[in-house]
Amino acid sequence: MSQTEFSFDNTVLNELGIRAVQLKRDSVVLKMPVDSRHHQPYGILHGGVSVVLAETAASLGAWLNCDHEKEHTVGLEINANHIRSKREGTVTAVAEPLHIGRSTMVWEIKIKDEEDKLICVSRCTMAVVPNRKED
Repeated sequence: MSQTEFSFDNTVLNELGIRAVQLKRDSVVLKMPVDSRHHQPYGILHGGVSVVLAETAASLGAWLNCDHEKEHTVGLEINANHIRSKREGTVTAVAEPLHIGRSTMVWEIKIKDEEDKLICVSRCTMAVVPNRKED
């Protein structure tokens, strides 16, 4: 994937400081800092922010596995189990495909901290849909 094909600029990804570390068809790795931008009122990483990170990783992986001339992918369902809280530092999301099909893809995403402790585990189902022709 080249930088000309996508950009984090002017997106929630840029606002949250999410950056791509590895973008491969079978593994997407993203990093994100954890600071006050990412906190819920109790001063810990907001679960919704973890879900943004997880879905972004799955979405990029799905995008890498589709024929861009004919189709694109969109999120269909996501779930997340928040295992451990995080106040500050960095988290890393690793997304790997469980299923790559013609009409759906299922991705597992593990978010860990700097000590390799599991923060969140998520599963995201992506729909593969045909590109619409412009009238």
